[in-house]
Amino acid sequence: MIALLLPGVYAPQDDTALLAEALREEAPGAGARVLDVGTGSGALALEAARRGAEVTAVDVSRRAVWTARLNAWLTRLPVRIRRGNLFAPVLGRTYDLILANPPYVPAPDAGRGPHGRSRAWDAGSDGRLLLDRICRDAPALLSPGGLLLIVQSALSGPDRTLELLRAAGLKAAVVRRRWIALGPVLRSREDWLRRRGLLAPAENREELVVIRAERPR
Repeated sequence: MIALLLPGVYAPQDDTALLAEALREEAPGAGARVLDVGTGSGALALEAARRGAEVTAVDVSRRAVWTARLNAWLTRLPVRIRRGNLFAPVLGRTYDLILANPPYVPAPDAGRGPHGRSRAWDAGSDGRLLLDRICRDAPALLSPGGLLLIVQSALSGPDRTLELLRAAGLKAAVVRRRWIALGPVLRSREDWLRRRGLLAPAENREELVVIRAERPR
């Protein structure tokens, strides 16, 4: 899916693959304006660019920005890549499709926000540190008929995501689900997740979902 990955940059995994499937199903055509927010390695941005879309990718991590730029250069795909916090670099613009694979893993509160490599997955005690911001700010960046595709864990409240997007006037639904084995991050905090009731006592899998939200024309 990608040619290069700098140290510390989130590697494409099951959530990336699930969102890529949803992207291919939507099949954005040539000239479609696509925004990939939290691009990481650039995998999803490159997938959209291969289909002829006009793609802008954003990430707050310098290493991620350079990784995405190098992958775009190596694959000779035209992707505009900007460094910034979520939608800050693209305010005032609109898109036909917005892709979001944000950090969504619930994390014990250590008295400070995510830092270092954990910024790629940790998202506060409820996993919604960035999800709520995306639900709040993304609708204004969608063109009429535009789509937002978000991948997240069932541990971080998909129902809340649906509620916020619908309250913003979008038509939203879960369009894909996939169960995967608990990865190293979730296994490392398994007891904490069970104490909070986010994982059932015998549960050893995590459910990923893709939410599709459409702005009415």
